[in-house]
Amino acid sequence: MSKPVHIKFKTPPEIAEKAYEAVKKARETGGKVRRGANETTKAVERGLAKIVVIAEDVEPPEVVMHLPLLCEEKKIPYVYVPSKKRLGEEAGLQVGAAAVAIVEPGQA
Repeated sequence: MSKPVHIKFKTPPEIAEKAYEAVKKARETGGKVRRGANETTKAVERGLAKIVVIAEDVEPPEVVMHLPLLCEEKKIPYVYVPSKKRLGEEAGLQVGAAAVAIVEPGQA
């Protein structure tokens, strides 16, 4: 199966796992996390995001297709994770999240 068009590179599983942990830690330790494609886009456009996490299994992919380009333009690091359901859970949602932006990391 070919990779979806919105994925620019393959993230190693150990890095994806660290991304999930970072989202959860930021949420649980008083940091600020923006959930969903729209909120993430706003955080990136305003230059507030420290890192962006994008789910690979988003349907349709056009929902998040603009995020890598926007992140590169604003020089904000981004990473892909395999599951939008797990990304949503780690961000404190009961549903999936197409993308998440960590705005403030919280306490380590």
